[in-house]
Amino acid sequence: MQLIIARCQVDYAGKLTAHLPLATRLIIIKADGSVQIHADDKAYKPLNWMSAPCLMTRGQPEPEANLPADVTEVWSVRNKSGDTLQIAITDIITQVDHDLGIEPGLQKDGVEKHLQELLAASPTVIRPDLRLVQREYLTPIGPVDLLCRAADGGYVAIEIKRRGELDGVEQLTRYLEVMRRDPLLGQVNGMFVAQRIKPQAKVVAQDRGIDCVVVDYDELRGIDHSDERLF
Repeated sequence: MQLIIARCQVDYAGKLTAHLPLATRLIIIKADGSVQIHADDKAYKPLNWMSAPCLMTRGQPEPEANLPADVTEVWSVRNKSGDTLQIAITDIITQVDHDLGIEPGLQKDGVEKHLQELLAASPTVIRPDLRLVQREYLTPIGPVDLLCRAADGGYVAIEIKRRGELDGVEQLTRYLEVMRRDPLLGQVNGMFVAQRIKPQAKVVAQDRGIDCVVVDYDELRGIDHSDERLF
């Protein structure tokens, strides 16, 4: 992994275009080739990024390029779809390279892990037409909790949380971006499943075409509370 603090201008071109004017930012280049551009005041979310698989090339600015006069180097990142992320560097302030080693993976808490096991055994609880293909389906950026297949033959990526919050929606969004580039999977749909889903997470998920499903953990475990009384 490379952590670089640099003064740079960033331009993205693909399904849409985005421009970040010249400023000092943090650039993260991970071992899988993915690139993230961060500001110091935007929490965990990058200002712009390019998910793996992608290819970075570094070169000198073209004379005819519309770039600030003091740009000394241009990094161009391109993915399989032809989208490009251009980082025009005027000054590299600091750079740190570090090998993080093999990632052992996220260790889920007991409830969340058991919830995933129960839903993997009975995906029809989530939606009646779903059939499990694989649990912990590995993508280049991490494992999706469940990969299922729907009645129409399409694939569905399912992210399971105990509490459905915005970061879970962002996580599933990143998985979907990568999976939809795989021609063997095609247009993968997403489902966000949790015991409770916060309203803002539900709004963002629905805006991105991700279905939200709330499940009852006790019901999945076969616990019946119908005879409980309050005294």
